[in-house]
Amino acid sequence: MKILLFVLTVTTIYFAAHYYVFARVVYYLALTSPIRNYVFWGIATIASLFIAGMFLERAYSSLLSEWIYKIGTTWLAFFLYFLLAIIAIDILYIISKIIPSLPTFSQKYRLILGAFMCVVVCITVLYGHIQAVRTQIVQIPITIHKKVEGKKNIRILMASDLHFGAIIGERWEKKFMNIVQQQNPEIVLLCGDIVDGDIGPVLRKKLGQHLQELQPSMGMYAITGNHEYIGGIDEALQYLTSINISVLRDTIITLPNGIQIVGRNDLHSGHQRPLDSLLKSVDHTNPIIVMNHQPYNLREAVNQKVDLHLSGHTHHGQLWPFNYITQSLFELSWGYKQEQSTHLYVSSGFGTWGPTVRIGNKPEVVVFDLTFTEQ
Repeated sequence: MKILLFVLTVTTIYFAAHYYVFARVVYYLALTSPIRNYVFWGIATIASLFIAGMFLERAYSSLLSEWIYKIGTTWLAFFLYFLLAIIAIDILYIISKIIPSLPTFSQKYRLILGAFMCVVVCITVLYGHIQAVRTQIVQIPITIHKKVEGKKNIRILMASDLHFGAIIGERWEKKFMNIVQQQNPEIVLLCGDIVDGDIGPVLRKKLGQHLQELQPSMGMYAITGNHEYIGGIDEALQYLTSINISVLRDTIITLPNGIQIVGRNDLHSGHQRPLDSLLKSVDHTNPIIVMNHQPYNLREAVNQKVDLHLSGHTHHGQLWPFNYITQSLFELSWGYKQEQSTHLYVSSGFGTWGPTVRIGNKPEVVVFDLTFTEQ
């Protein structure tokens, strides 16, 4: 019942916001019938595509449902910035009523503002799409004062939020593979949300199959994210195992050289083991790397003297101004931070949720060049 109530509430707000945009467009552009009716049904239809696409992808994934979902999610980016632009214009309108010396909102003035708004929104979304497909390689050298056996310099490639599914497809997978092969790391760490949601599109397009070609000398390890649980954890784990990805769920693996990789189960599971309990069996004289998809309670990692703590999840909001929300929710929304001997990194992610649009952040793959020196 609670889930149904939540869905109904969100859907009502979603369509109410669209009606607000429709009403203000009609006013500012002075639309009359039959154009007004065409605009109404056009907005109603494209707004419905996102919801219809989600349900169709879960019920029966196909090329048709994929394109319905793609169009619907792309509209979300346009809608966000249309909504923000109209709110800004409404504020100007209110101010013009309060201050008589300002220009009045004549029909000509409204048409100019409307045209300008459309151009700005289209340029913004186009810029955001270009940002979303330009993956950056972030290089971070770190010195850890712990002992390891053999080689003292290790390269780790970390990526989070690949979001393979209806939107992020084979082209993105091959791009990721090329990056890994170029960087040639000893270890690859995937910090959750490998699958976007429902496993249907992944199976239909055989996404992730090429990852089996990656054979870093010290292994490739992954953890669960909230999207693995949203789409069905059992199906996601079965598929990831089938393509030879080792998924750590509140599990510790010790590499031959002594590095200990701790993979935490995602908070969305409802039963994530406390970090202090999980680390009781580790050797603190050897390096400790923790992967935790959602970057909550980073102070725990510092208190437990974790050497490197890796997270994703936030996308740094993906679309401005949502970055202000992630910055308020998380101690670290994106980037690198060191507290005492603990190195913390939260990735903005490789893929995107919904539209392939990013404003105010960039997609990334992070390469850590670790140097180990005993004190």
